[in-house]
Amino acid sequence: MTFEEYCIKKKIDSVAFFAQEPDRWNIWKVEFEQMHPNSFTEQKKFLINETRRKYLLGDSSK
Repeated sequence: MTFEEYCIKKKIDSVAFFAQEPDRWNIWKVEFEQMHPNSFTEQKKFLINETRRKYLLGDSSK
């Protein structure tokens, strides 16, 4: 699974996330590639929820 696929699974708009926060997106991508997706989820659980609220996939209100 790629980081982009992971974002889709977590309902995060990867394109919007990258456009607004490229540094954090790149850090997360590197970290994701170095560990199992479940470990990444556990490590970033609260940050993922916050990020999903900001960049909800399919959110057309922005």
